[in-house]
Amino acid sequence: MDYFDSHNDSLTSPAKRHFAITPDDSNDLQVLPKCVRVGGGGALAVQDELGTVLIYQVVDGERLDFRITRILATGTTATDLVGWY
Repeated sequence: MDYFDSHNDSLTSPAKRHFAITPDDSNDLQVLPKCVRVGGGGALAVQDELGTVLIYQVVDGERLDFRITRILATGTTATDLVGWY
C-alpha cells in the first residue's frame, strides 16, 4: 500500500527514486535531484543552474536538500553520493 499515491510530486513530497552520482566536470546530471545524500564525508563541489560552483564540507550521512545540476570531480573528495527525486 502506498499512502502517498494521492499526493502530487513536489519538492516537499517524499522522493520516489534514487540514483548513484559520479562526480563529473563536464556533464550535468541527467536527473535533477530533490536532495543529495553523502555516504562518506569530505568536500563536495556542486554547481547550480546558473553555473555557480561552491564547495561544501560534508559529513558521513549528510543530506543536502537542494537541487544541483552537477557535482564536479575537481574539488570533490566526498564518496558514495546518491541523488533522490
